[in-house]
Amino acid sequence: MKSIMKADLHNHSYYSDGVLSPSEVVRLASKAGCDLFSLTDHDTTDGIAEAKFEADKVSLNLINGVEISAFWRNMAIHIVGLGVDVDNDILQAGLEHNKELRKIRAEKIALSLWHSGIKDALEKAQNLSSGYMVTRTHFAQMLIQEGYCKDMKSVFRRYMTGKKPGGVRVEWINFDEVINWIQSAGGRAFIAHPFRYRMTHTKIKNLIRDFNEASGDGFEVVNANSSSEEITLGNQWSEDHDLLASCGSDFHGWPNQRVRIGNLAELPNPKRAVWSHI
Repeated sequence: MKSIMKADLHNHSYYSDGVLSPSEVVRLASKAGCDLFSLTDHDTTDGIAEAKFEADKVSLNLINGVEISAFWRNMAIHIVGLGVDVDNDILQAGLEHNKELRKIRAEKIALSLWHSGIKDALEKAQNLSSGYMVTRTHFAQMLIQEGYCKDMKSVFRRYMTGKKPGGVRVEWINFDEVINWIQSAGGRAFIAHPFRYRMTHTKIKNLIRDFNEASGDGFEVVNANSSSEEITLGNQWSEDHDLLASCGSDFHGWPNQRVRIGNLAELPNPKRAVWSHI
């Protein structure tokens, strides 16, 4: 896969918090000219079989993927697993654990919103979830559609975080164990969108250092909203720690989100690209 020129390795379908089916997401990737693609739904690999079937039809190289919630120093982060065996027992046991935590969180979010005067939040969020996993994104989109907020930024300013209505803390598994889940399934583990967390550059570098020491494989150097400064810093940090680089749009498909599949800057150092090492 060393000749791959256009890759998008972080995308979501309606099996987690995206809008479209895996087939629809794959077709968009094909139309965007992607050579390599991964479906990385939150804490589930249930959509990969459909994605694989469609990718074969359109001759698109598909890497099995998943995005897993974890804790690092008592903070929630996301870890993308690429090249995983979806039938691996260790990985699937871990994902089932996280799915149960998500189910409990959804019920608690709905109760918290009910206490703030927002009724039937769980049912309305479920209606947006296509019958699969109910996530914070579904609650956020519900609040927008119901007129409580105008966009995602305003949702998370007023709701869903800390002690605000809908703010529910989840005790995720520690990041090093999640790395083990992924690598036990034959995959590579990457920190998702490191610059999106509310962290200083010093803290991000600490996260990358700890991830490296825990035998993590790399991190996303390029995302859809990466600035040139972030890409330069990410590339330097990947070289400093001898880590692999990945890239992904984090596409979800909601109408009020402007992210497009495949619309990514190039990785500064292709030699560190994940597709050169799997």
